[in-house]
Amino acid sequence: MRTKAIIGGFLFLVLTLGLGGFHWVINRVYVPPGKSLMLRYKGPLIFGEGKIPEGRLANYEAGEIGVLEHLRGPGRHFYCPIWWDRNLVDDLVVEPGEVAIFASKLGGDLPGGQFLVDGELGETDYKGVLRKVYGPGRYRVNPYAYEVEIIKTRMETKHNQSKHSGWVEIPTGYVGVVTNLTNNPITKAVAGIQNNVLPSGIYFTNPKEQQIDIVEIGFLEKTVSVKRAVDRDGRIRLDESGEPMVADDSTGINFPSNDGFPIFMDFTAIWGIMPDQAAEAVRKFGNVMAVEEKVVVPQIESICRNVGSKKGAVELLVGETRQKFQLDTSAEFENVLADKNITLLYGLVRHIYIPQEVRIPIQNANIADELKLTRDQEQLTAKTEATLIESEQKVKLEVARIEADTERMVAGVLAEGKKKAEETAAETEQLVAAIDRKIAELEAQSRVLHGQAEAQASQLLEEAKAQKFSLAVSAFGTGEAYNQWVFASNLPEDIELNLLYAGEGTFWTDLKGFTSTLLGKQARDFSQK
Repeated sequence: MRTKAIIGGFLFLVLTLGLGGFHWVINRVYVPPGKSLMLRYKGPLIFGEGKIPEGRLANYEAGEIGVLEHLRGPGRHFYCPIWWDRNLVDDLVVEPGEVAIFASKLGGDLPGGQFLVDGELGETDYKGVLRKVYGPGRYRVNPYAYEVEIIKTRMETKHNQSKHSGWVEIPTGYVGVVTNLTNNPITKAVAGIQNNVLPSGIYFTNPKEQQIDIVEIGFLEKTVSVKRAVDRDGRIRLDESGEPMVADDSTGINFPSNDGFPIFMDFTAIWGIMPDQAAEAVRKFGNVMAVEEKVVVPQIESICRNVGSKKGAVELLVGETRQKFQLDTSAEFENVLADKNITLLYGLVRHIYIPQEVRIPIQNANIADELKLTRDQEQLTAKTEATLIESEQKVKLEVARIEADTERMVAGVLAEGKKKAEETAAETEQLVAAIDRKIAELEAQSRVLHGQAEAQASQLLEEAKAQKFSLAVSAFGTGEAYNQWVFASNLPEDIELNLLYAGEGTFWTDLKGFTSTLLGKQARDFSQK
């Protein structure tokens, strides 16, 4: 039994390792970065049978046979090759400057009149080209379900009109006029040229759905001019009167005046198309070049001829009539362009070439008129100079008179000031004398009062002293007691008293002892010093 258990365990281990190795080696599929795994389910080989879907990808959970919708990304995956077809497919990479156009190969047929499929990748229900355009990036696309076309900027030219699609870049100073090739049920846009334009930027455009005209906006300059004659050195040739000579009478604007003279003219127009006018310009004319060729240049020639042919050569040459011709031409030109929804900034008649037989007499007459005006002006200048000299003399005379009046007025003011100053000085002396007198009176009164005060003070002091003695005497009882107190108060602090007794009739004998005692004390004090 033990041997059978060991053998059974060994066989189980071998079987387990074999199945694990088979699963790891045979079933394992490694998907590197940049690739995806597309799977096709073959169906059950022994038991049951699978369903094959029509027009769509298979659903493995429902037991359907065929290519699965979702691709597996990079990493390890385990699918047995007995039941699965395993294919590595490259991811789709769209570089900058490119767009991707997808076409669905599975699904139902589009309704009549439609040829674009709405929806995202993997979410479409019909066969056909997807309306949505995909820009730069990396996409995991099932090649069984979708075809892809990578395009850059695509341009089609028809009748000198360039249509752009794919990667469309509208530079600064331009707008994009969109032409829809079909209706869009999502945005409700209809086929045809759209009124709303695109500003400058980058746009991804499906060439099956839209095309874009890139239109320059702003003002442009167009000049229609006569070709002038030049010499061998390339300098413009001039006639006797200094005007440029015409080399080719078929250039520029030419017409006869109402008096039969040939007139040549240069004209410059500053015109342009604004953003709100771009769509109509494309709709009517195609592009900006066509607007210039079909509208601007023909209208310049037509208007100048119509307005100029109604005037004589002299009217076109000088004076207010030439200015009026300029204004009338510009106004009519502006009205014509406005009717066609084109903006005119300036319309300028730059030069008018008049024949010599008309221009020279007029110029000579003008020169004579100018000479007459010059002489008249010289006479007027001489009169003005004489008037100026006379005015200068009058100014000098008036200056002298004013100076004399000023000196007289100054002298009067000085005299009056001096008189006023002397009167003020005299009044001041009187006031000073009166003040001095008042001061002397006050000083005298002060001395009298001071003397009275001193006398009264002395009197009061003596009275106080007398009263003091009277009070002292009263305090001691008798005058003799007060005198003794005064005598005692004035004795020195270091006084030394020696008492000597003398009996009756012995004073002179006792005086000898007093003398020796007093002299002995003085001798001791001297020896100490």
